[in-house]
Amino acid sequence: MSSSDRQRVVRVPGSRRAQLTPVPGTTGEPTAAETTDAATARAVTASGPDGSGPNDERLRREVPPHY
Repeated sequence: MSSSDRQRVVRVPGSRRAQLTPVPGTTGEPTAAETTDAATARAVTASGPDGSGPNDERLRREVPPHY
């Protein structure tokens, strides 16, 4: 691997942050597998039709003790 095949740090004008150049041979577009995994993760997180879990109501009712 030569130095021209590697990512470089590029200074962004008008910003305090730097950016990396894209890795050769890649794109920023998501693949079908990444899209499916994200949809599955959202479905697992939202356990009910309104996105609430079985303990949400109890957690909202309970308040922490005051010290």
